[in-house]
Amino acid sequence: MEALSTAFNERNKKQNKIEKLKETKEASSVIDNLENISKKGYEALADEDSKYFLKCYGIYDKKDDFMIRVRVPAGRLSYSQAVEIGNIAFQYGEDYIDVTTRQQIELRYIKIEHLYSVIKRLSNVGITTYQTGVDNLRNIITDPLDGISYDNIIDTFPIITKLQDIFLKNDKYISVLPRKFNTAILGSITNSCNIFGHDCCFALANKDGEYGFNVYLGGKVGVQAVKSNIFVTIDSIELFFTTLLDLFKKFGFRDNRNKNRLVDLIKAVGMDIFIKALKQKSNYEFQTFGTNLVSSKGSIIGHKISQKDSQFAYKIIIPSGITSGSDLIKLSKCSSKYGSGDLRLSYDQNIYIINIKKENFKDLLEDEIVLKYIKYQNIYFSDMIACAGTKTCSFAVIPNKKDAIEMADYLNKEVPLDSGKIRMNWSACVKGCGIHGIADIGFEGCIAKDKNNKRVDGVHILLGGKITHHSKEGFKFMKSVPISRAKYYIKYLLQAYSSLKLDEEYFEDFQSRVLEQYSHQCLIFYCMINYILEINNLDSLNLKDKINSGKNESFEIFNFGCMLYFALTSKARYGQIIDFIPTLDNKIKENSISKINQKVPIILSEIIYKMTIFDKTKRYQVFSEIIEQIKDI
Repeated sequence: MEALSTAFNERNKKQNKIEKLKETKEASSVIDNLENISKKGYEALADEDSKYFLKCYGIYDKKDDFMIRVRVPAGRLSYSQAVEIGNIAFQYGEDYIDVTTRQQIELRYIKIEHLYSVIKRLSNVGITTYQTGVDNLRNIITDPLDGISYDNIIDTFPIITKLQDIFLKNDKYISVLPRKFNTAILGSITNSCNIFGHDCCFALANKDGEYGFNVYLGGKVGVQAVKSNIFVTIDSIELFFTTLLDLFKKFGFRDNRNKNRLVDLIKAVGMDIFIKALKQKSNYEFQTFGTNLVSSKGSIIGHKISQKDSQFAYKIIIPSGITSGSDLIKLSKCSSKYGSGDLRLSYDQNIYIINIKKENFKDLLEDEIVLKYIKYQNIYFSDMIACAGTKTCSFAVIPNKKDAIEMADYLNKEVPLDSGKIRMNWSACVKGCGIHGIADIGFEGCIAKDKNNKRVDGVHILLGGKITHHSKEGFKFMKSVPISRAKYYIKYLLQAYSSLKLDEEYFEDFQSRVLEQYSHQCLIFYCMINYILEINNLDSLNLKDKINSGKNESFEIFNFGCMLYFALTSKARYGQIIDFIPTLDNKIKENSISKINQKVPIILSEIIYKMTIFDKTKRYQVFSEIIEQIKDI
């Protein structure tokens, strides 16, 4: 405790503006005044309520209208709840709905005069918007098929209900934390909720024959949680969670809001000391880590999923999480007709119809609403995530959701795949709400420049993120790429995946087996040179099945140069009489490769010469030299 107290005192000599704002009033005062705000409009809405206090109740002022975030515990929606949300969206929210990565619903375009009515109607069907924003405990997420999937060991919904009862609508926990607090609990083997990416993560484990959870702490966007060496049972999890919240509430930093998450407190004192303080506070000796059982990668494979009870679940792919109130109602009615009427929302922004009897499944597939979304059932949409974008988010740099959909459509046409798995996540800005860092291929919105040096929508492209218990953030593969060009670069990587993958191999495994044999600069060159070849109507290059370069860039450069030479001349570079005749200033004469193939730009001819010249001392040594030159092509 002493170490936590010392760290707190060192970091809290000056509080941030939000902490000072919290001291001005009780957060509950704004929700108590909501009916009056709806009646009188903006004149009854105080500036601090708009900027902060309303957000504690999931109500976000977008100047002309409001976004309302609806808490959906474990992503479970009953028939009546789904229909009412659909009706509200249709009546008040331009029939628009977003499914979020916390298994929730976001309603948009709600006018101020309808706020009270919306909150009341939601409450009437047993759901709330409380504590879904700012410095509060957010929705606890889990496996969307929790309790019913074949690989589900512990039904976590009863646990989630207990944990939620600790803080939900409890003034002791409303707006009292230093920053937001995300929790996930997974009782299944399949990692279907990015279990290691939250402040507090309870991951399925076994200790001495008893099922429970290994605890990982300190995750957030851009940071994966780390081992705490604590194993909790179903009976001890509530004590652990309550103690953890009390420690964070008391000792969490309140100065720099960018450095006030749980991870920052743990970093300041160290995990061992933090856990020692937690044990001291709880007066309980928690067990040490058990055997981790979360071994699968990513979300559930396939769209028809067998349940434990011989029934089925069906995954409706919602592109970028965008759907409508009308469609949510239709999905609920479809579920009621062929299943139990319940829906499940998933971390990857999709919706499951559950408890479908075998004899009803064929009819379900012919239902109008299922047929509407069936076109998105492909490898590119199934595991795609995209955050809000410029249309509805003030922080966003690019449209994002539209960009993600257009990219997936393009890739499905250019590189259709019947097997495998690839996770592509899109964030509209550096905040990373689309969780792009842990994707196989991640996109972070930015401003780029086109060939005319004009500012255009762009992305930083990340590669190699992992979602397993060996999870890690991807590396920044390519920076500031115009979105119009990014789709080509990704296409070439996926063409290699299509031709070289092993049967059902995930892209994550393909990345480790094949792409990691190359230097990053080599892969960047591969993408860029293929783009140049394509826009000049020339055949693209393919990665070889076996490359033993040892990431030696000099070797890779020579190898690719020879491949290019052969592709453009149909001649092998090895053993040939030198076709390139450089002048003293190292330029290529007219009888060079540019004459052999008229489509080849002269700069490319020069580059190929310097890639394949037999005098190693005059050959390119690193790809960065080449990449700088081919930018001009």
